[in-house]
Amino acid sequence: MGRSRRTLPEELLLLALDPATGTTAQPQSLDLGLAGAQLVELALAGRIAPDGDRIAVVVPRPTGDPTLDCALELLRRRGAPVRAVHWIGGPRLGLRQTYLSHLERCGMVAAVPGQMCGVLPTTRYQATDTAISREIRARLDSAIRTGVPPDPRTAALAALAHAVGLGKHLYPGNEGRSSRSRLRDLIRHDPMGGLVAHAVMDVQNGAAAQPRRSPGPAGRQAAAGGRPAQEPARGVPMQPHRGSMVRAVAH
Repeated sequence: MGRSRRTLPEELLLLALDPATGTTAQPQSLDLGLAGAQLVELALAGRIAPDGDRIAVVVPRPTGDPTLDCALELLRRRGAPVRAVHWIGGPRLGLRQTYLSHLERCGMVAAVPGQMCGVLPTTRYQATDTAISREIRARLDSAIRTGVPPDPRTAALAALAHAVGLGKHLYPGNEGRSSRSRLRDLIRHDPMGGLVAHAVMDVQNGAAAQPRRSPGPAGRQAAAGGRPAQEPARGVPMQPHRGSMVRAVAH
């Protein structure tokens, strides 16, 4: 993959960056959205493909983007297709900062040090080339305004923006209500983007549990009066161990 094209995680982060405050809108859900955007970008690059509600690696060849390739390698190591909600719901410590630092190195944003309450050090990020952010926003505006089906990349970006709650940031107030509604509707124009966007929303809503299975021997023993076996909490995404995944994705 060449570096002439911005990746979906980069575009989603630029959309979320507030030019007035230098902070990102919806920071918690944005982390989920960035993990989802990586999946869509890998799918657009032909490296992964949807398999029902799961993600399968079809071409393990690196893309040339270090952060995407970390995600691709982690998916490959799983060996079997991974449910999108479990991947997106896994630990993503440092992913947003990784992309902010990348955008800074590329000259798209500038880090502005500051202090909170005059004591705690903080860092804000200001876009250095507002034309890039305007171009990204214009693609969404055009798809919303014209009703013409957008290209898969723009459709996926719209789906992710809706999934992480950027609608009110991009189209605020009562006057933006119809635009927010159309932004949500764009989710149907890209199957992979739709799958990932719904997974992001499912993780936020706590609806990422695996389908319930019939009780096995341990379950029947518990029903017969034995001590109930420990089970994962329903509605909570299965979390991988906080080891290699966090380090690999964050760096």
